[in-house]
Amino acid sequence: MTKILTNLDKINSQIQTAQQRSNREATNVQIIAVTKEVSVERTQEAIDAGLIHLGENRPEGLKQKIEAIQANVHWHYIGSLQTRKVKQVINEIDYLHSLDRLSLAEEIEKRATKPVKCFVQVNVSGEQSKHGLTIDDAVTFIESLQNFTKIQVVGLMTMAPNTEDETIIRSVFKQLKQCQQQIAERGFAHAPCTELSMGMSNDFEIAVEEGATFVRVGTALVGNERGEQDEHEK
Repeated sequence: MTKILTNLDKINSQIQTAQQRSNREATNVQIIAVTKEVSVERTQEAIDAGLIHLGENRPEGLKQKIEAIQANVHWHYIGSLQTRKVKQVINEIDYLHSLDRLSLAEEIEKRATKPVKCFVQVNVSGEQSKHGLTIDDAVTFIESLQNFTKIQVVGLMTMAPNTEDETIIRSVFKQLKQCQQQIAERGFAHAPCTELSMGMSNDFEIAVEEGATFVRVGTALVGNERGEQDEHEK
């Protein structure tokens, strides 16, 4: 069994346990293998392990992986996307996790050849170091997208603060869930907003307990070859 398969079995078990702890129904939580720090070869190992959702955060890395890997997978762009780089990315991906401003939406509308599944990025914690809209602005922003034919708001995305305080992390995820439910109840045709992209290697179990349907897992799943090399060289 490869290391990735071992990691995947552990993560699936943790997700199942988290669902049981929170009395969540057995909702299908999609694991996005964040491959931004690993090679094409390691990414292929992830695909061979059965992972079909892959996440990249740079146009160059995305292009390299797509050209090298011929597989029926779903590509997620999980990094902040500069407006001038939309044309390099938007028709290569299945999901965008960082829609956070009107200028980006307008460029997607201009460049996309088909509707793109988008997560609106919400900066729930209010940290200046993070991208995203406030919760209040997110609702207004989504309303403003109703005439955009190339954007489908499938859900919301956030990142929790880098802290060991689980109370803070849980509060962030809980607030995003509440916001998602409020938007879904509005019944927007362009924004069903049924999904929640939240939780990474260090906090995905809490995210699952609070309603995540997509978790973005890198180091805990595929590792970090640069870090592994550094450790090996010590």
